[in-house]
Amino acid sequence: MTFLTGDEIDALLSAPDPRRWEGRRDKAMLALAVQTGLRVSELTSLDCDDVTLGYGASVRCEGKGRKLRAVPLDCSIQELLRARLGERSGKRGEPLFCTRTGRRLTRDAVAQRLAIHVRAATETCPTLLDKRIHPHVLRHSFAMSLLQAGVDTTVIALWLGHAGVRSTDAYVHADMTIKERALSLAAPVTARPGRYQPADKVLTSSTACEP
Repeated sequence: MTFLTGDEIDALLSAPDPRRWEGRRDKAMLALAVQTGLRVSELTSLDCDDVTLGYGASVRCEGKGRKLRAVPLDCSIQELLRARLGERSGKRGEPLFCTRTGRRLTRDAVAQRLAIHVRAATETCPTLLDKRIHPHVLRHSFAMSLLQAGVDTTVIALWLGHAGVRSTDAYVHADMTIKERALSLAAPVTARPGRYQPADKVLTSSTACEP
């Protein structure tokens, strides 16, 4: 499973040109994907009125099986979306991420824009060259960031809109650092096997404390 590190995500989000309309749109779109874990189909289907800013900030989306869920937004993505909504000036039911003519972006268009920005980001972050990056990698990256922060897999499953935790378990196996932390908590391989046998002095003192 391919996912991006924190440095790689920072490089990717710095790649879109803020001087261009498409660059500002793409940065908001990629940042939303990597900070919410939305599927590309959920991302492209967002309308302007699906975003709530301020108190209880969230984005409402329709996932697999037409299941609706609301995903919370942090302050940094709120600022990007506030700017996006102001520039977009979209009405209720109009796509949040669209072309200059107002047409909704397709899955292929998102993949194409992502590829452009990944190529630009490799100039400052060469490790991106070793990874095959597509829109779903952003979803994987978000899930891994939660898992590495210690968030329970059941919460991650709800956040991602998974039907159960079995789909989320794959992330546990994808990151070696999680396994290494678990191994560090286990007994060292040099530990002598067998059950603990207390010395006579310990047994005597324990018996003396009994009422």
